Amino acid sequence: MKKRILLMFTAFVFCTFFALAQNMPSGLTTAFKKGSAQDLAPFLGSQVVVIIRDNTQTFSKSETQKAMAGFFSANKVTGFTVNHQGDRNESGFIVGTLSTANGSFRVNCFFKKSGNDSALIHQIRIVKTNE
Repeated sequence: MKKRILLMFTAFVFCTFFALAQNMPSGLTTAFKKGSAQDLAPFLGSQVVVIIRDNTQTFSKSETQKAMAGFFSANKVTGFTVNHQGDRNESGFIVGTLSTANGSFRVNCFFKKSGNDSALIHQIRIVKTNE
């Protein structure tokens, strides 16, 4: 009986994780893995708060794309992994680790759903890790 309950609980957790993964914008992790600001652009909202290290600025979509292109060119990306993600009502987030030639960075992206049910990034936070 205990094994059956444990198996059902494990299946529930797996299905919940899979369902949350489906709500995140597809292609976003690929854009970070490639270090491509151009591939990131479709997921950006009209105004995005960009926090890179200790510098916070609010940019338009095109300015955000330029800022991310500058970051990616200064920090050649070697990989990206999603550590956490979540989705609730009209918002969501991902937390990941961006591996670069200059070390690892923690990346937080916060989303808001727009009128057409797609989630757009309204904040990107990139902080150097001590790893």
